[in-house]
Amino acid sequence: MMQQRKVQLEELQTRIGYSFRDISLLDAALTHTSFVKGDGKGSVHNERLEYLGDAVLELCISEQLYLMHPSWNEGSMTRVRAMIVCEAALDQAGRKHFGLQEFLLLGLGEENTGGRTKPSILSDALEALIGAIYLDGGLESSSEFILKFAHEALENATEKGSSRDYKTALQEYVQKKRLGSIRYNVVSETGPDHKKQFIIEVSLNETLAGEGSGNSKQEAGQHAARAALKALRGKKAK
Repeated sequence: MMQQRKVQLEELQTRIGYSFRDISLLDAALTHTSFVKGDGKGSVHNERLEYLGDAVLELCISEQLYLMHPSWNEGSMTRVRAMIVCEAALDQAGRKHFGLQEFLLLGLGEENTGGRTKPSILSDALEALIGAIYLDGGLESSSEFILKFAHEALENATEKGSSRDYKTALQEYVQKKRLGSIRYNVVSETGPDHKKQFIIEVSLNETLAGEGSGNSKQEAGQHAARAALKALRGKKAK
């Protein structure tokens, strides 16, 4: 490995907060197949590491969702996990948190056609990096790395996923029971831009069915739908 490449990889290790025992694993994780087919003949590309990292990533995120939401069913956890491990989310994480595009080894053709800006290449590289850390330091080290960039995504995707769950559940319940139509209305929006507070009401046939508050419209809508669903099911129980 050339000295210039070693310096680059030392910089990347600082960014990711993990020091490799076997630096060749890190190098391989950032090596695209186009490089191996071109000037880098004899090098190891990242496809096998990507395969491994994908599995480790899904396991880590699945465990987090399982622990964070003991009341969620398999469908809810699967849906939210898909938001976190999708190509777009991984591409953004690779760029935003670590600048992985700066460290990629690409073939000349891929380089000239904007390979460093392709989400598929960046997302694959991040998964390969996870696989490399797993081989080098084990499951605990790879999980710690994943949570460095996935913590925020877990919270955001959880909010979106749970919001969709309650709203969908309410819609399905109302349709199944043929109760009429529902409508959401923003009652108030207060506070500074960085700390907004929303109150949303959900009505059934123009009659208030539930109210919820939150730091976003999605969160407030979730709480309103949950309150309405609880009230409707409570009436049925009586």
